[in-house]
Amino acid sequence: MKDKQQGEMTFLEHLEELRWHLIRSVLAITAFGIMAFVFKKIVFEGILMAPSTPGFWTNRMLCNLGQVVNIQKLCINAVPIRLQNVLVTGQFMAHVKISVIAGLVLAFPIISFEFWRFIRPALYSKERRYARGSVFYITLLFVLGVLFGYYLISPLSINFLYNYKVSEMVQNIPTLNSYVGLVAAIVLASGILFELPIMVYFLSKIGLITPDFLKKYRRHSLVVILLLSGIITPPDIFSQIMVCIPLLVLYEISIVISRRVYDKREAELLQESS
Repeated sequence: MKDKQQGEMTFLEHLEELRWHLIRSVLAITAFGIMAFVFKKIVFEGILMAPSTPGFWTNRMLCNLGQVVNIQKLCINAVPIRLQNVLVTGQFMAHVKISVIAGLVLAFPIISFEFWRFIRPALYSKERRYARGSVFYITLLFVLGVLFGYYLISPLSINFLYNYKVSEMVQNIPTLNSYVGLVAAIVLASGILFELPIMVYFLSKIGLITPDFLKKYRRHSLVVILLLSGIITPPDIFSQIMVCIPLLVLYEISIVISRRVYDKREAELLQESS
């Protein structure tokens, strides 16, 4: 059964409870953001700029593979890129922006936990049992998405966009803000896209989607996945395939999850009616 205290709460009391969960989440983001701001060299040179350097893990592995199969084009980001800053406040604002994003990524487990604490009292005991461990899986999928975007999509995107030229008369010298925006967008988008199974679980739980629905529109989902991969990656087929494969796997996993949720819900309804 639901918490008696939570069931007797008024609308304003719910808002007050939500406010404190949001405050704790913002404080966590702020604390991790300040930490990222202080350790500027590690964040920028050790993490943010790393995918554009020859020594980055992905770049080294692809280059080694290129030497084995004799395909020199696999040696991406062989020369560190040059960035420029054209605004007086450019470097400071980029520092603040990345600190906030780093705070958000690092505080994501706490944000998930606070969200769970807010909705938990409104669930029945059986629903709580089914949702046990949801914070862990939400965080795990987000982290996997962030790592996927950082280690695979970011270096490929940087290499393609930095070396793409409409004319030899035009030299590519990207600004710091454009580079920061690209890497941050890829990492965050990948983390959010990897939450697909969690979203399907909750939508299946409330009956908005079914496994038959997901199977029926599997071909349509492929088009959507291709569009999403085209948005967060440069327009080269290799990068898009790298994004499409895990998303397709996640979609198939989502069908299995939806099937399990649907079967359990149908069994419970049948048991209640009998």
